[in-house]
Amino acid sequence: MGDQLAIKFLFNPELNEQVVVRPDGMISTGAAQDVPAYNRTPAELTVQLRALYQNLLTRPTMSVIVQGIAPTRIYVGGEVAQPGEMMTPGPALTLSQAIARAGGLKASGAAGQIFIIRRGPGDHPQLLATRYRDVTRARDAGADVRLANFDVVYVPKTGIADVYTAYNQYLQQFMTVSWGFSYFLNQAAASSAAAGAAAH
Repeated sequence: MGDQLAIKFLFNPELNEQVVVRPDGMISTGAAQDVPAYNRTPAELTVQLRALYQNLLTRPTMSVIVQGIAPTRIYVGGEVAQPGEMMTPGPALTLSQAIARAGGLKASGAAGQIFIIRRGPGDHPQLLATRYRDVTRARDAGADVRLANFDVVYVPKTGIADVYTAYNQYLQQFMTVSWGFSYFLNQAAASSAAAGAAAH
């Protein structure tokens, strides 16, 4: 979506147009409305438009030329160093490329639980599991999947990180914890220790 297309006629230059692929994947021209263009080659789109323009021209001779390619947009969130939107001309990033561009995982990031949110048919969100650890440990290069436009890569916290966050947010508000301490088991032991110290 967002690609800029030029529609040019050989014998009818007055019908030449420039259109943009809309977010719904369609284009509209002066003589054809809501023509599917997403994921179609210029040749495929030319054939479809030629058939639609036959109602206007006897023998439409035309071509579709790509004049500008919209950048792909990927979003990375959660436990990464630099979350946010990433715009890339041409093909979308792979999973490892997107995470690398986001500065890599934080220490609190759960590498084994990374998932992708993708908009499916009817704009319904889909949750897709990943195998990021297989990529980083050189187990399977095929696990470095190529993302789709508008995908959201999310890195959740590890369970340990959740416990640490809970400690910081709640326990420290109500008590001071001393991690280095000693104590006497009973008063008799305390008295004995004190007497021994006095004898020396």
